[in-house]
Amino acid sequence: MTTPVIELSGVSRRFEAGPAALDDVSLTVHPGESVAILGPSGSGKSTLLNLVAGLDRPSTGTVTVDGVRVDRLGEAGSARYRRAKIGMVFQFFNLLDDLTVTDNVTLPAELCGTERTRARHRAAELLEALGIAQHAQAYPGRLSGGERQRVAVARALMNRPPLLLADEPTGALDSASGEEVKALFNDLRDDGQTIVTVTHDLTLARACATRTVRIVDGRIAADLPMEATR
Repeated sequence: MTTPVIELSGVSRRFEAGPAALDDVSLTVHPGESVAILGPSGSGKSTLLNLVAGLDRPSTGTVTVDGVRVDRLGEAGSARYRRAKIGMVFQFFNLLDDLTVTDNVTLPAELCGTERTRARHRAAELLEALGIAQHAQAYPGRLSGGERQRVAVARALMNRPPLLLADEPTGALDSASGEEVKALFNDLRDDGQTIVTVTHDLTLARACATRTVRIVDGRIAADLPMEATR
């Protein structure tokens, strides 16, 4: 059995008032899996993603990603962890409008101290692989939603992270752009990239996931291979 990329054990996240956002969640994700996290608004999906990304800490339990105890990291350690281990794709792209596509993509590498020529070569490879090399010197505001999300994915993959996290990656897109992104995530899955996607979009899960995890009221209500979800 391969070593898990993600291992959550007895994880809860409680805030001062109200019920737990996550309540005693245990979850394991192995290399090459593409897991869709499903559930209604307020169910704890985004809280789970934030804990895995090191953007939040559990109240109880442990979070281990690619051998790193994320729940033990301080602020500086969490930032280093995200640069080395995590690629993140957001609903609203989070691209910098005053930077070109290439400069947006190379930013994570520059933050890690990668030599500029090497970083730009890696960016060119990614843009070519994702079908947007012709936009390398364009600014994000001139691209379609689907193209901007491809730029965001290229940026997320820049440092070759073992884990890609996506938060509603089709949520801000029209139907045509959404189909482009579904095809892209399907290709990433087929290439063996480990992916965890939080989504309301069941068609995205059906297109891209090998497994679905449904969260209700902070607890895992179902954890099924994709074939059982269809």
